[in-house]
Amino acid sequence: MMRQHTRLIGWLMALLAMAGFTALGLWQLQRMHTKQALLDAQAPAVAQAMPLAQALAAQGALHGVADHGRFLPGVVLLDNQTRHGRAGVKIYRPFRSDAGSVLLVDLGWRALPPDRTLPEVAAPPSPVDVRGLLAPPPSAGLALGPAFTTTDVAGRWLASRLPADGLAAALGLPSLPERVLRLDPALPFGDERDLDLLPNTLPPQRHLGYAVQWFGLALSVLVVALVLEWRRRRPGAR
Repeated sequence: MMRQHTRLIGWLMALLAMAGFTALGLWQLQRMHTKQALLDAQAPAVAQAMPLAQALAAQGALHGVADHGRFLPGVVLLDNQTRHGRAGVKIYRPFRSDAGSVLLVDLGWRALPPDRTLPEVAAPPSPVDVRGLLAPPPSAGLALGPAFTTTDVAGRWLASRLPADGLAAALGLPSLPERVLRLDPALPFGDERDLDLLPNTLPPQRHLGYAVQWFGLALSVLVVALVLEWRRRRPGAR
């Protein structure tokens, strides 16, 4: 009776482990498909630029934008952004188009010195023509601590992620969309930037590799459980 009870517990633990590993593998596959779909949509989006208001109202996560308007007061520095192996911040400013649409604009990346002194950010030209890619903000990762804090300069915030509602209130705006405008790198203002949609994060191929590893662990648990069961059932097994 005790051996039967131990066998049932062993199989229950094996099934739980297989279910957990399989769930993690499926999650990695979902992340792979989501990121690949984003990359596949980039080129068609950039090729079909539209006014900001139309892009915000359109279906889909990515849209090319070409519009005119002015930058509003306020600077948001997104921390922990690496480029060329160096740590720095991404610089965002609120922008309002002539039609009244408002969102955060990614003005580019700037390196931080070893003492992490935050940069002084000069105001970009305004009013001005803008063009670029309307896209989701950078991945937030684990949401630990406050999303953003004030700095020693009025109207400047240091952020670990970009929550639309919280930043809208801080910037004195009615609302902000859950997307940002990635400026065309060819525009003659702002800082170093590109239209890479997956900075500081894993590409789809890495997610596929992790999925295979999780599924492999689930299969390994099954094989071990079956081998132990076969040994238990062999003639003469104790």
